[in-house]
Amino acid sequence: MRPKNNHSLSLRIHRAVEAHVYRQVLRDVANRLRYGKAAPLSAMAIYPRPRDITRAYARGNGYPKLGRQQSGLVKPGDWDQQTKVLLNNTKLQSCHMRWVDGADWQETPIYKQMVEQIQQGLAPDECRSPQDVLARYVALDKIFDETRERGRLLDMDELPRYYYRRAHGATLVHVARDGTCLRSGGGAHRFAIAYILDLPEMPAQLGVIHPDAIKDGHLERLRTSRLKAPQA
Repeated sequence: MRPKNNHSLSLRIHRAVEAHVYRQVLRDVANRLRYGKAAPLSAMAIYPRPRDITRAYARGNGYPKLGRQQSGLVKPGDWDQQTKVLLNNTKLQSCHMRWVDGADWQETPIYKQMVEQIQQGLAPDECRSPQDVLARYVALDKIFDETRERGRLLDMDELPRYYYRRAHGATLVHVARDGTCLRSGGGAHRFAIAYILDLPEMPAQLGVIHPDAIKDGHLERLRTSRLKAPQA
């Protein structure tokens, strides 16, 4: 048997520590004991309709940061009422300018923002020059075209180079008490592609979920893809 690539193994360990996987595993066990087969799991895939996601979780007023580390957390309370309008997001607006209005990437706010950050000595999305930024977005053009042709976004487990654990790395989505899906950090461009193409569903990573959403069957509805072919 060939030994595992040391760099790949090191990267997986780093991601596991960063994602607090040891806490997530304990959370999964507790959720399974409480909810059985209906349990939410950390980094599990859900399949909301992109155009139904119009708001994002708004941290503030004493409410905590809810990110990938809290994936699968069942959280009661009013956190799901702390929201903001999503459609004025810079990345979404920029993608709309490019793929709907036909603008050059250099005309978009996200390109200009990233170039300004580079001039300040930063490396947004690991880009260190305007050429890096343009190359990144030209690559997104290809993904957009491929997704339009395919009619769906690929799941993370269909992307070997980026796959880590379940749906980790996909667009992060919290689920409110009434089943409303709220965007959170991460996966903004995948969301923009799915939203602009008006796909019937998109693969997302479950973030935090309100217990009422489990009780009323919203998680069961969201966890099943209608587009992805079932595995044999």
